[in-house]
Amino acid sequence: MITSEEVKRRLWDGANNLRGTMDASRYKDYMLGLMFYKFLSDKTLQTFKETAGLSDNSNVLEEYRKAHEEYGDELEMMIQQILGYHVTPDHLYQTWEEDIENGDFELSEVMDSLNAFERSIAATDDSDDFKGLFSSSVIDLTNTALGSDLNKRSKNIRDLIGLFADLNMVDLQNGDVLGDAYEYLISQFASDSGKKAGEFYTPAQVSEVIAQIIARTTEIKSIYDPTVGSGSLLLTVGKHLSKDARRNVHYYGQEYITATFNLTRMNLLLHDVRPENMTIRNGNTMASDWPEDPSRPGEGIQFDAVVMNPPYSDKNWNKHEDKPLKVSDPRFSEFGALPPESKGDFAYLMHGLYHLGQQGTMGIVLPHGVLFRGDTEGEIRERLIEKNYIDAFIGLPSNLFTNTGIPVAVLILKKNRKLTDPVLIIDASRDFIKVGKNNVLRERDTAKIVDTYVNKQELRGYSHLASRKEIIDNDYNLNIPRYVEAIDEEIPEDVDGHLLGGDS
Repeated sequence: MITSEEVKRRLWDGANNLRGTMDASRYKDYMLGLMFYKFLSDKTLQTFKETAGLSDNSNVLEEYRKAHEEYGDELEMMIQQILGYHVTPDHLYQTWEEDIENGDFELSEVMDSLNAFERSIAATDDSDDFKGLFSSSVIDLTNTALGSDLNKRSKNIRDLIGLFADLNMVDLQNGDVLGDAYEYLISQFASDSGKKAGEFYTPAQVSEVIAQIIARTTEIKSIYDPTVGSGSLLLTVGKHLSKDARRNVHYYGQEYITATFNLTRMNLLLHDVRPENMTIRNGNTMASDWPEDPSRPGEGIQFDAVVMNPPYSDKNWNKHEDKPLKVSDPRFSEFGALPPESKGDFAYLMHGLYHLGQQGTMGIVLPHGVLFRGDTEGEIRERLIEKNYIDAFIGLPSNLFTNTGIPVAVLILKKNRKLTDPVLIIDASRDFIKVGKNNVLRERDTAKIVDTYVNKQELRGYSHLASRKEIIDNDYNLNIPRYVEAIDEEIPEDVDGHLLGGDS
């Protein structure tokens, strides 16, 4: 079977050849959307093949068409019950391919197929798992960026359809190749998109730090990402769980940008997350609290794990259509203070903490400023220490992200710490390699961080276990150099030896 690396290379090369001048952040919606529709079509045919008991030599497409003519609604319902969706023969990706080969393809076929899928879901599924996946915010076939006229747009879509034509998405998913390829494309588009890349992608190396710490120290049945982006953080945590644990995990996430919200759902489904194991919402995390516990109106659901890479120093966190948030909001009332209007970092942290279960673990990526800035941020940090919620903070290298060069820190929070438990401080800012313009954590760098956390180790020049008193003596300032002194790695020169000679 084709390898993961071959699939990644082929698809990314194809993307670069086909997208022309279209911005990468926009082109990704077409490419990833059609790639996902090919998966839905292949999955439909595979399910029909298995239920009909067809051999590998059968013409599954023709047999499906015949069976659909004979059994119609009954066949659709059977596939729907197995998969949670179905694609009819006229609207299969394979039918587009046939029409392209025969010269009968029209661009309208694609939109008709996507709309038909949406209608079939609306008629048979009460959940929101697939609704709106192919809205015009994802695939807009009238967009002149796709081509200046109908003929050019049709040619570009035909070329894109051909890119996936000979890939069996079911086989690729079974071999764990499809999800990897999808995630790879998301990361590559993020790198190519520049400034706005961080809106939908957390680099794998940062996800790995949080995911491994949480997976190795917490029993997880539910996990929540309030700024879910493409879903990479959720999926990375799931990857580090056992197969049995992964099968039973329920993934929750919220995303404000509609196109990215659709990307999240596609990404989870392609990674074999069952629809009943995912609840993803299109909404503003700060504007109104979500999710609410249905058994306790007015109270938020609490999770075994909360993970987050929110927008850094968000200036709009408290600017939305509803009334501005107040300190009386249950998410903030415990701290008696609101973050400054110009910096929403602690607002996201407090939201996540509000949804963290008593035995759970939270990991959040924030700019270093949260460790030492004053005013209301200083008050919130003081209360975090007084309430004993901070378990560790980890300084990472600068230039890890495509959209900002600032250094970031990972904060690990828990609610079940003993008062005598120290806070682990790790300075991992000097462990990386340079790849192009960015710094990259190697596997050994990630392993060192995770092992140091799990074993609660003190390593000279790298980590320190700070007592509550030590932090209070530092006026609740958590700036890492106050606790971990960098080691001068240069070999000291023997000046006398140079001047006087002798053995070196």
